Amino acid sequence: MTSASRTQHDADVVRLPVVPTTPVASVQGTLALDLGPRLDVPDLDLRPGRAHGLDVVGIDLVRRRRFEQHAARIGAAVVEIVGGDRPVSQLLRWTTPEVYQDLARRAHLVAAAVGRRPGAGGIQSVRPHLVAAHTSFVSEQCAEVSLHVRYGERSRAVAARFELIRDRWQVSALEFA
Repeated sequence: MTSASRTQHDADVVRLPVVPTTPVASVQGTLALDLGPRLDVPDLDLRPGRAHGLDVVGIDLVRRRRFEQHAARIGAAVVEIVGGDRPVSQLLRWTTPEVYQDLARRAHLVAAAVGRRPGAGGIQSVRPHLVAAHTSFVSEQCAEVSLHVRYGERSRAVAARFELIRDRWQVSALEFA
């Protein structure tokens, strides 16, 4: 290549400024979870009547079992209400006003979708079945419950927060997944 053609070639090449690259984190767009192996031994409370590490506070076994039965009954009622098989008024005493309104709205939407009245029954082709309920006491007056619900071959998760309000366990938050 001659010097004249080399000069012509250099004139045709556009030199772009070098922009430093920004490093992309390995957790871009995801939760930053530590997925490495857990090497420490979990702190389990193995005394009789304790829930083996599920609770933030210790709860005696009798109180825990009584609450778990109550939470399972309320959980089963919640999924039946949302499915339109049970009237929402049955949980008036056991929910806060916000949760009650949300349940009524959900029941109304499901019933309206099939052209029926909420709580009249016969809306779902497959009735929900509560498979499991797992409880964790956050404090003496607050517990969180995760519910596993089956609809035929399908599963659904429901999370509920119960608070002791005026000496009665009431659902204060409810999430469906």
